[in-house]
Amino acid sequence: MEHLKIASDNYVAFTFFIGTMAMMAASVFFFFELNNTSPKWRTSVLVSGLITFIAAVHYYYMRGYNLETGESPTFFRYVDWILTVPLMCVEFYLITKKAGAKVALLWKLIFASLVMLVTGYFGETIDRDHSVMWGVISGGAYFYIAYLIWFGEVASLAQTAGAQVAKATRVLAWFVLVGWAIYPLGYILGTPGGLFGMQLVADPAAASHAMDIVYNIADAINKIGFGLVIYALSRNED
Repeated sequence: MEHLKIASDNYVAFTFFIGTMAMMAASVFFFFELNNTSPKWRTSVLVSGLITFIAAVHYYYMRGYNLETGESPTFFRYVDWILTVPLMCVEFYLITKKAGAKVALLWKLIFASLVMLVTGYFGETIDRDHSVMWGVISGGAYFYIAYLIWFGEVASLAQTAGAQVAKATRVLAWFVLVGWAIYPLGYILGTPGGLFGMQLVADPAAASHAMDIVYNIADAINKIGFGLVIYALSRNED
């Protein structure tokens, strides 16, 4: 089918393809390494593999949707995020569990991530006329997660869990602070309210294509990077 082929100048579809391959390769690596992983870190590495596997499946469908319609696969992207982002938050609980992390911390992280994503989806697709309001709520949930990781319970527990856990937690915290920052930027560019009502781009379609490319690259770096930090931790026990 000619229309499903990736044209040489279709960089959006190309990054979807690369994202699919990268996520799948990372999944195979994490799953195959499970038997060589210490039992106390095995669940963490398994979750890393699940994150990249779920993303690989969604990227495969997002690539097809983009090729068929030429549009940004916003729905599929949010479905991917609503499954993988909470799992990324679960990693913080798993690596600090031996330092006394409670299940309540796990639910705080999951709940905040779901609020961040659901309100973001509402603002970007369902209620675009109030995108600023939904964006503020989503941003509040994001900063709450960042606070827990940098200054709250996660940070405190990591300091008592050993030097390697503390180091890994700090690296993952940078992923949340810097790596995840690309997502609110995409939200600002992708909604009619822009930044506090300002029109930021003259061509919304071009901005959408550009943000798909940035999203795809950032997703691969964030999700695979998260997993590699966990994998490194499992190989550098205290």
